[in-house]
Amino acid sequence: MESEFYEKDKLLIFKITDEIDDHTVQMIRRRADYEMERYMPKRVIFDFDSVTFMDSAGIGLLIGRYKFANMIGAKLEITNLTGSVRRIFDMSGILKLIPVC
Repeated sequence: MESEFYEKDKLLIFKITDEIDDHTVQMIRRRADYEMERYMPKRVIFDFDSVTFMDSAGIGLLIGRYKFANMIGAKLEITNLTGSVRRIFDMSGILKLIPVC
């Protein structure tokens, strides 16, 4: 996972480059929480452009980061959903909670 912070816009972008399963979700969660606490952004975007596989652990990851973002006063968004990832998000109802930009 790569991350970029834009000081001017208080924007933090996470570009996920791995498959999202039980194994990788722990690493992504730790890194995302650390970066969000470090920069205290106003807006956080998870970019799913390179994600080829995601299971239910990815839904838990996003819901947890959504709650964490709300705690620090940030808005969480997702972008560049691949077809398979979008279907999982549609079925879970997460797109009603987290906006797609």
